[in-house]
Amino acid sequence: MAASPLPTRRHADVIVIGGGIIGAACAREYARQGLSVAVVEPGPIGGGATAASMGHLLTVDALDPADQTESDFSRRSLQLWQDWLQAQEAHRELAEYSRCGTLWLAADAEELALAERKCAWFRSQGLAAEMLHPEALFDAEPLLRRDLLGALRVPDDGRVYPPRVAARWLQEAQAKVFRARAVGFDGASVRLDDGRELWGAMTVICTGLSAQQHLPAGWLLPKKGHLAITQRHPGRVQHQLVELGYLKRAHLVDQDTVSFNLQPRPGGQLLIGSSRQIGREDRELDPALLKQMLRQALHYMPGLGELSLLRCWTGVRPASRDGQPLIGAHPFLRRCWLATGHEGLGITTALATAELLVQLSLGQPCSLDPHPFRPERFSESHHVVAPA
Repeated sequence: MAASPLPTRRHADVIVIGGGIIGAACAREYARQGLSVAVVEPGPIGGGATAASMGHLLTVDALDPADQTESDFSRRSLQLWQDWLQAQEAHRELAEYSRCGTLWLAADAEELALAERKCAWFRSQGLAAEMLHPEALFDAEPLLRRDLLGALRVPDDGRVYPPRVAARWLQEAQAKVFRARAVGFDGASVRLDDGRELWGAMTVICTGLSAQQHLPAGWLLPKKGHLAITQRHPGRVQHQLVELGYLKRAHLVDQDTVSFNLQPRPGGQLLIGSSRQIGREDRELDPALLKQMLRQALHYMPGLGELSLLRCWTGVRPASRDGQPLIGAHPFLRRCWLATGHEGLGITTALATAELLVQLSLGQPCSLDPHPFRPERFSESHHVVAPA
């Protein structure tokens, strides 16, 4: 069947649905290719899951060979992040970037052995990493509890404030922003809930969990999380702190979990996480789970009890069925492309996502193997029906 002709007048070459970190990264990358971009976003730029994230830029290891794809993905994206951060001095300040490094905390012998294996892997890849014995760990972070057995330090990890980055990337893209919600797609057109219709050569859906309404049931899964932030107490913590038990609990699918994850923010605030409730997409605080999360934080850092909380909130991570994001052509909608399902790695992998999607949609050679991210992979082993 011949493709229907495109209209002679376009609002933009590319219409990006979603103004979070993934949508903004895609808009910027298309603009770098010389294409005009329109962005459809009903809420704040960098809102949703982007605003609810910790903004942790972390290298994913491939100690388990099954994690090689995720590791390559994160490393390519971190390289692109550094390219952008170093392109202008103003970028680092605007992004509130800090090369704070990550301390992976070992509370028992099993976790210490895991830290040592991870350290060896980082070094085998030519990446900076070191083991801290208890005395060095407590010199680095005196507020931690004194019975920890040590930590893996990954010094090149960092953190940013994602909503400000997303807004900047849309400025760099010179994107025209439409404050509305996309309600329908028809080839190169997008219908908005205010009655307008936009035309472009292609459409890119970057709406996180909301992309599920344009996909077969079960392709995306919500994972709700809680965060809390303290008032300003400068100088208390220097690194992103993560308990190694986090890695064991992150893959549990049949129970709510909490783990210690803490990040220093500019000015001395401490951002405290984390929790995971699979299948929950409401935004209400769960007082019992929040209390459990804060109790875990106090278990690792008793000195937090002296500090006061400023506020608490929730966010919903958009996870795919197999843990890998969906990046590529939409399996049912013509001239539509997908970039969603990143779960907790959307900030880290935003730029590599945009690079790969643009390369695929424009027929360019790919920097990474696109096969693991193909959206149609979920329809190949099961008969699925396109959503109405």
